Amino acid sequence: MAASKQKKSGFQNPVIRWIDDRLPIFTMMDKEYGAYPTPKNFNYFWNFGAIAMVMLVLMIVTGVFLAMSYTPHTSMAFDSVERIMRDVNYGWMLRYLHMNGAHFFFIAVYIHIFRGLYYGSYKRPRELLWILGVLIFLLMMATAFMGYSLPWSQMSGWGVTVITNLFSAIPFFGDAIVTWLWGGPSVGNPTLNRFFALHYLLPFVIVGVVFLHVWALHVSGSGNPSGVEPKTKKDTVPFHPYYTIKDTFGLTVFMFVYMAVVFFAPLALSHADHFQPFDPLVTPEQIVPEWYFLPFYAILRAFTMDIVFPFTGWITDGGIVFTAKLQGVIAMFGAIIVLFFLPWLDKSPVRSARYRPAYRWCNYLLVVAMVLLGYAGAQPAEGTMLWIARGATAYYFAHFLVLIPLLSRYEKTLPLPKSINEAVLKDKEEAQ
Repeated sequence: MAASKQKKSGFQNPVIRWIDDRLPIFTMMDKEYGAYPTPKNFNYFWNFGAIAMVMLVLMIVTGVFLAMSYTPHTSMAFDSVERIMRDVNYGWMLRYLHMNGAHFFFIAVYIHIFRGLYYGSYKRPRELLWILGVLIFLLMMATAFMGYSLPWSQMSGWGVTVITNLFSAIPFFGDAIVTWLWGGPSVGNPTLNRFFALHYLLPFVIVGVVFLHVWALHVSGSGNPSGVEPKTKKDTVPFHPYYTIKDTFGLTVFMFVYMAVVFFAPLALSHADHFQPFDPLVTPEQIVPEWYFLPFYAILRAFTMDIVFPFTGWITDGGIVFTAKLQGVIAMFGAIIVLFFLPWLDKSPVRSARYRPAYRWCNYLLVVAMVLLGYAGAQPAEGTMLWIARGATAYYFAHFLVLIPLLSRYEKTLPLPKSINEAVLKDKEEAQ
């Protein structure tokens, strides 16, 4: 039988054509990132998905090189980090790139999440795309927390002790979970070893989920600022060169700011206790996590009173006690878990906040609440700061569990454009 003829690649470069005829990877890339039809009204908020992917790659590359010189042992970890800074060729740069890269990675992801909230990117048919994105965020937080512990400094050692001990509030299984996390009766060498192993592994898990996230994006198609699905060719443009150029410009600006921090203010976001080795006998005046954890840390600390139910729950001394610690743990994890259910909480047929005036203002208030939570989380949990944290926590949960469902039913929305092309033309007219 004659062999079936294969379709020849259309690439001009002979090497690329030879590879693509045998493994059509370049054809696939051209289809998904070249000729892929994309809504023509993207704004710069849509840059941050690509920026986050670049930061993820940078974090993995620098992390692999740092792991070559790091020693995951409680008696040597702090000194090994100092050796990286002083003796390893360009070790200081690798560490500053990695350390500040975590901050900028979270900046990109937080903006990416806000864009999704503002423009309704979680709505049908993109529910799974949103869920995978929230899962990436959760994995990022776990990875960052474990990386936070690796220098085994005074702040990181005590941070691990306090945060892991929170699981002891879980009824029945809490103490067993804490012992498993510690690898023994207290924070020690087994804790550091397993945190190092997981910190090294989880970024590759994130890469796998990112692959699924991008796959889901290309199946359902990208959302857009108008929240209107493309109907004709006039509504879309090829991804290349239009958005490759736009993403490159946005990435260049972002990297310029990132590199300015790395080379001119690398310790601007670091706490002084990060430069002292961990001493389990000396507790820092105040344990402060990194800024990207602060809103959730403030939610955790906003609960200070035990709640007693006489006849239900788990029984202690004849009553049921929901301790303040347990309430805080439930609220802290609940603040992230509620995001998974957002596609079903918001049933409004209109996606974009451009055409939902009340929803738009609620989103602005959510940003204010997050900023207040971040500020309160960095301060002692007392006095005015405690009440600010409580008020912002109340709004955070009310936003998702009360306001969004109510707005879905009662909000008066603005008329939608008939097409993306019409919305673009209208924006041009208004700009003139």
